[in-house]
Amino acid sequence: MSEAAEVLTEVDGNVLIVTINRPDAKNAMNKAAAEGISAAMDRLDADPDLRAAILTGAGGTFCSGMDLKGFLRGESPSIPGRGFGGLSQWTPKKPVIAAVDGYALAGGMELALSCDLIVASASSRFGIPEAKRGLAAAAGGLIKLPRQIPPRIAMELALTGDFITAQRAYELGFINQIVDGPSLDAAKVLAARVAENGPLALIASKAIVRDSHEWTEAEMWDKQQAYITPVFTSSDAREGAAAFAEKRKPNWQGK
Repeated sequence: MSEAAEVLTEVDGNVLIVTINRPDAKNAMNKAAAEGISAAMDRLDADPDLRAAILTGAGGTFCSGMDLKGFLRGESPSIPGRGFGGLSQWTPKKPVIAAVDGYALAGGMELALSCDLIVASASSRFGIPEAKRGLAAAAGGLIKLPRQIPPRIAMELALTGDFITAQRAYELGFINQIVDGPSLDAAKVLAARVAENGPLALIASKAIVRDSHEWTEAEMWDKQQAYITPVFTSSDAREGAAAFAEKRKPNWQGK
């Protein structure tokens, strides 16, 4: 495990585990933590042996939002071009899974929104309570949330600032899986299932699912073709077919 003061990283097989390491502050996001997450995501995309990442928090909390003490000092928990926590306005090419325990509030919920999959402990809570502090969920909560859950429910969460349970979040389709106890072990299992698959296929599939909501019906097939042509013409595509025919695990090369 490699350490920075605010972020821990560890490689587990083909998966990079990224831990916000400010448990005494409920993992509130400050500049250093945002920089640490951003650097970890660069590592994820740059290392051909890594297929996916898990983002989690130390000490039983995912992230309680922006560090208000840092905010009062004039410190920004955002990275230029990447947004809050280094993720809200940008995403790495490879999949990122949020493993949520405790609270994912304000910017913490917006971090979870920015991940591709979410595993949460049954006791976790989600919310965008910025309005209770005279603020607004400007790191994607007001933009992304209505695209991921019913817009009227998103409006209710934005206007009341109330929290929802993991069970309610699951019922709304916001999270993929609820687990008893800490979420990280279940997130590792999910990440391993993802990491078994072709790396080029993972990158293209993530990109299409995330980007296609912007495509018109007239352009969607042409737009998709640009993403998938490199996948279907790759050595990995031939390896996948050969492995299936030979009843063995594929040996992916990422090319």
